[in-house]
Amino acid sequence: MRPKSPDNRDLPPRMIRRIRTMKNGKQWVGYYYNGVDAMGKRMEIPLGTDLDEAKRKWAELDCKPLPRAANLMSAIFDRYEREIIPTKAPRTQRDNLAELKQLRPVFENAPIDAITPHVIAQYRDKRSAKTRANREIALLSHIFNIAREWGLTEKENPAAGVRRNKEKPRDYYAAQDVWDAVYGKAAPELRDAMDLAYLTGQRPADVLAMKRSAIAGDFLLVGQSKTAKKLRIRLVIDGKKTGLGQFIDGLLERHQPHLTPFLIATENGMRVSSQMLRVRWDDARARAATEAAENGNGDLDQRIRQFQFRDIRPKAASEIDDLSAASRLLGHSSEQLTDTVYRRVGEVVDPTR
Repeated sequence: MRPKSPDNRDLPPRMIRRIRTMKNGKQWVGYYYNGVDAMGKRMEIPLGTDLDEAKRKWAELDCKPLPRAANLMSAIFDRYEREIIPTKAPRTQRDNLAELKQLRPVFENAPIDAITPHVIAQYRDKRSAKTRANREIALLSHIFNIAREWGLTEKENPAAGVRRNKEKPRDYYAAQDVWDAVYGKAAPELRDAMDLAYLTGQRPADVLAMKRSAIAGDFLLVGQSKTAKKLRIRLVIDGKKTGLGQFIDGLLERHQPHLTPFLIATENGMRVSSQMLRVRWDDARARAATEAAENGNGDLDQRIRQFQFRDIRPKAASEIDDLSAASRLLGHSSEQLTDTVYRRVGEVVDPTR
């Protein structure tokens, strides 16, 4: 069978579109089934001028399942998952797939033009996970924008004006006694991960991905997977090693017997995955909390149990006096984000007298 012309590539196999310009200047569009008669001679069977009806007739003639209408959200979700999500960062891909899983049962059978701000607001109000609902509506909004680019709708984005649920940023701060308690129970590779996360202020996934090859002269090169932000963190200042530089020197010396390319590795050179990190973290935290409870320190016990590895990044931001320096280290585009979300201790001020 010859390749389809560009006018027909959006149609099912053996279905063709004919376009005629009428005398009044208007265009007539009809659909046909590219079949054969009893003698094996090619013939075009009229399917009508309505695309959805034509597809139903095509399905009967071709003995195929009826294709989903292109303007149904199910087809739009499928195309977005196939064409757009793979272009995003790995973590964003995982998040988007989880968000789509929540959106599909509610919206997939609806035509795109039937979705209104009121419908999206109802989804927001009924969703029990309020923060996740915000992320799902944000994804839905982007899907609408992409669908407009694809020419599947001319309506305004119905998600654009929908209020989001109010979010309260996490404000947990890992004080030194909490840090020391977990650090004291941690496996060597977990201690290394904690130190590297604190000294660089980077996200857990980026810490585990750091390699020896990222050490370039007096800098540690960092490429943030979430934002694609690139940083050069100093290992030497004024001819002296920084705390990070000294830590990496010690790390490389300990890893000298094996040739692992990763900075965070087990004692036998195996790379530490995110799952391995979680298992080691949960174990160290549980043992530290149990010891605190056995010593009668219930407050420390509770604070240890709230401590998450991701709290190390805001701990680093909170313990750098200069807000601008903290914001640059974290790779933020604005100091306001660093200040409102990541700085979790009050500003140091002088008393009246």
